[in-house]
Amino acid sequence: MWRKTVNFPSKLIPISPKPSPNSPISSSPIHGVRKGGILTQFCSSLAQTPCSPNSGNLGLAKGGFGYGSSAAGAAAINASSVALAPLLKVREVGEVVRHYGQCYWELSKAKLSLLVVATSGAGYVLGSGSAIDFGGLCYTCMGTMMVAASASSLNQVFEKNNDAKMKRTKLRPLPSGRLSISHAAVWASGVGVAGTTLLACKANILAAGLAASNLALYAFVYTPLKQIHPVNTWVGAIVGAIPPLLGWAAASGEISLNAMILPTALYFWQIPHFMALAYLCREDYAAGGFKMYSLADASGKRTALVALRNSLYLLPLGFLAYDWGITSGWFCLESGLLTLAIAATAFSFYRQRTKKAARKMFHASLLYLPVFMSGLLIHRHTDDERNVMETIQGSISELPLIGNLIRDLRNDIDDIKQKKNSIMGHIQSRPPVAYASIAPFPFLPAPVYADSD
Repeated sequence: MWRKTVNFPSKLIPISPKPSPNSPISSSPIHGVRKGGILTQFCSSLAQTPCSPNSGNLGLAKGGFGYGSSAAGAAAINASSVALAPLLKVREVGEVVRHYGQCYWELSKAKLSLLVVATSGAGYVLGSGSAIDFGGLCYTCMGTMMVAASASSLNQVFEKNNDAKMKRTKLRPLPSGRLSISHAAVWASGVGVAGTTLLACKANILAAGLAASNLALYAFVYTPLKQIHPVNTWVGAIVGAIPPLLGWAAASGEISLNAMILPTALYFWQIPHFMALAYLCREDYAAGGFKMYSLADASGKRTALVALRNSLYLLPLGFLAYDWGITSGWFCLESGLLTLAIAATAFSFYRQRTKKAARKMFHASLLYLPVFMSGLLIHRHTDDERNVMETIQGSISELPLIGNLIRDLRNDIDDIKQKKNSIMGHIQSRPPVAYASIAPFPFLPAPVYADSD
């Protein structure tokens, strides 16, 4: 009897053999997240699974899972799968949106485009004067972002084969096959036209013209030039210097001499920035077929010298911004110290031409630009402040003229006094005339004067 009691559980729960990999449950894609039909495939596998004849030992009906028959159970599962179909479609749509969103983000080089937007926005604020139109600022930033995304997308369309050969870029949407070239070209054209139109309608034609010109310069001049000549770095620096002009033009409707401070800083800043990047990625650029300046400089000495020279060119910009009345004197000091810091890293790279020194200069260049723009915006003078400064400077400039006038008047007065004294010295003293003793007092005797001798 004891033995029968011990063997009872084995009869209650039969131990089945290890399921075959070909069985419906094991072969069903339970973790098939990418294909979307998880619940449908799971429910269909359950419907197709044959019920064990020993299921009645668990107190269940022979239909399995508490249903009266296998047909009824399958019908119930099919009904539940039909009810879940809309949820599955929503999930599939979400996956599609996520896929294309990621592709567009990478095509647009979103981080670089956001930096372009920041420089354009800074130019807009600098060109706004006393009152900033925040609506116009938002439209300008949106249009700049669209045009920058279009330029970056066209760049990747033209460089698909080159990107496929480089470790740094081979996982981009086009080389990896996640997106077709025609799809990317349509996307680039659409956002480019939309961004230029937005700037033309909400800003002005000058801003839209600068955006369209910069798009053409980047996509159709700079991009092919990268495979032809190392001068592409300097052409790319021009491309990077235009967005602040775009922002200034969108705010003021014109381009003046004061608008050139930030574009000039961006132009000279890009040279050490890209020289460091080109030195760090020399092997990758060589594999991709790009003609970078650092590839023709095996020692790296000329590359470092170019970076150092252009870093020093940034030094007078703070003083010019102060001298032209754009900022206060504090910015002159801060800009000078900031420039000396990036120049020090460039000099370190010149002395020790290693990847560590180049990376240090690259990181310093990344820090320089946001700090420079922040100082420019914090210490900027508005139109009212600028008018007051011009009035004071005009008054100060007129002080020497007033001083000269006063000096001339004093000299004239001294000359008059000297002439008067000389005239009075030549006049001899003489007695009064004879009729002085006659009328109206004829009875008075005439006065007698002592001889002057």
